[in-house]
Amino acid sequence: MPLLDFQRDRPIYLQIADEIGRRIIRGALPPGAQLPSVRELAAELRVNPNTVQRAYQELEREGVVFTLRGQGTFVKEDPAMVAGLRARAAREAARRFWREARALGLSPAEAVALVVDMGHSEGEGDG
Repeated sequence: MPLLDFQRDRPIYLQIADEIGRRIIRGALPPGAQLPSVRELAAELRVNPNTVQRAYQELEREGVVFTLRGQGTFVKEDPAMVAGLRARAAREAARRFWREARALGLSPAEAVALVVDMGHSEGEGDG
């Protein structure tokens, strides 16, 4: 996992958990895949191992991963879990978009039209 550009407005452990979730959604971490060890990922991300441990605990609490003592942490083999992660990520993206659209003074109809237009011209001018 390459270095993440951590944001100041959210705890780092949640940002790490979110990135792991995105990798699961995209299939970069398929069901049954083993996550890096806590120490390995902490060294790679240049964070305290306790931060990575907390991210793994959060993912385990959410039912995304499971830990086998002495063997490591693995992605759960559950298609419904992946679908749930995808739906939650999409809702969060929609919330962020809607907050920003409102801050820009866009009406709901203008915001929807913008999204529809982007879908028609996907890949053009994405900056």
